[in-house]
Amino acid sequence: MSRSPVYLDNHSTTRTDPRVVAAMLPYFSEIYGNAASVSHRFGWEAAEAVERARTRVAEWIGADSKEIVFTSGATEANNLAIKGALPALKRRGDHLITAASEHKSVVDVMKRLGREGWNVTFVPCDETGRVSAEAIEAALTPATVLVSIMAANNEVGTLNPIREIGRLCHDRKIVFHTDATQAVGKVDVDVQVDGVDLLSLSGHKIYGPKGVGALYVRRRDPQVRLQPLFDGGGHERGLRSGTLPVPLIVGLDKAVELMICDKAEDSTRIRGLRDRLEAGIRGRVPEVQLNGHPTLRLDGNLNLSFAFVDGEALMMAMRDVAVSSGAACTSVEPEPSHVLRAMGRDDEAARASLRFGVGRFNTEDEIDYAIDLVAESVGRLRTHSAAWSATTGV
Repeated sequence: MSRSPVYLDNHSTTRTDPRVVAAMLPYFSEIYGNAASVSHRFGWEAAEAVERARTRVAEWIGADSKEIVFTSGATEANNLAIKGALPALKRRGDHLITAASEHKSVVDVMKRLGREGWNVTFVPCDETGRVSAEAIEAALTPATVLVSIMAANNEVGTLNPIREIGRLCHDRKIVFHTDATQAVGKVDVDVQVDGVDLLSLSGHKIYGPKGVGALYVRRRDPQVRLQPLFDGGGHERGLRSGTLPVPLIVGLDKAVELMICDKAEDSTRIRGLRDRLEAGIRGRVPEVQLNGHPTLRLDGNLNLSFAFVDGEALMMAMRDVAVSSGAACTSVEPEPSHVLRAMGRDDEAARASLRFGVGRFNTEDEIDYAIDLVAESVGRLRTHSAAWSATTGV
């Protein structure tokens, strides 16, 4: 008897919560006005929905509603935050800091800026993927104007000390951006307490729809000035032109509401399922290494290296369980994970790694099925490994 595939790739994207879908539906066919249409009721109703969402997102992260700019997702938000801030900062210096373990939408932006003449430092992370405030401080120069460090790593789940880094930057009047895409809703994020000037997030990581995200832009103490990436109708206070996707923004609003209401219950249950998955795999599969911090890690994250097994081959062998060998946005690239290599893993270990992402809709039955399939698949693949045979004598 066949069964439905098990989805354990919730860092890549999450299933849109049915309650989110229900909230969105009227805005496709009943309340369908353009939020920028100020001359009639259809536009007013759409604009009201947008502003409700803006207020909820702002309150969720300790911001003011006027500091929220809606985007198509975190990649656009990261680009707008970093590229948009530089024109106003250039007169003060030309030095930028990020980490080698950042998401590609930050790493690739920084590499491009380096080619364009900016002085970019990629600080190292430790063996757990964590970037310390001390590493940032050691990289600072009098010309440093912006630091971008993610709140939680998208591959290994490790949490970075954002509050310490934020205070360090504010003491030196350096703009601090954090890609909080994986962190918001799962750990406490407060832009005021954490000293964050720019923060990126995305709807589809929190059981909301794809195609919508937001950027927080600090308005005071200090005010951060951005230059838009493209021109148009001057939407979003001139920072992000384009007709707002009202149904998606309503979906983001509902997703945030549910994250607020369900956070404690979700966190406990998801962490329990993650620990069950790890214990089950370790109990049946030898030579397994955890990638990421053992405790300072997202509740749903489990990144493991399976010695003497190729990660891609393992994924193919267990088609009924959806996992990944790294970030989904880099899956078209054959290179080993840049995050794992930044953590000091060699190419062999990086290629032997899988990322499991446990989420809101997973069940114990699914976890147990995944354990069985991983154990069976690893065992079968290792029987074809000469290196495994030489090690075990089997």
